[in-house]
Amino acid sequence: MSDRYNIHSQLEHLQSKYIGTGHADTTRFEWLVNQHRDSYASFMGHFDLLSLFAIAEGESRARVRFNLMEKMLQPCGPPPKKLDD
Repeated sequence: MSDRYNIHSQLEHLQSKYIGTGHADTTRFEWLVNQHRDSYASFMGHFDLLSLFAIAEGESRARVRFNLMEKMLQPCGPPPKKLDD
């Protein structure tokens, strides 16, 4: 019984510390937004990958970085309308 409680409390601690791990009430949309934002942040943080995108798009690295930051605002479009029961 104590092992289960310990594992559960560790999971709650991770979920409160790191947003991307989600929680029981995380919607599919919220999870996708977190995944997209994490990906964009990773692309911007890896210089070689950012350079690859810049060459492929024919843009400067600064323009690609700016575009990625713009996409982070609403990476999956506007949130879906909530259904009130």
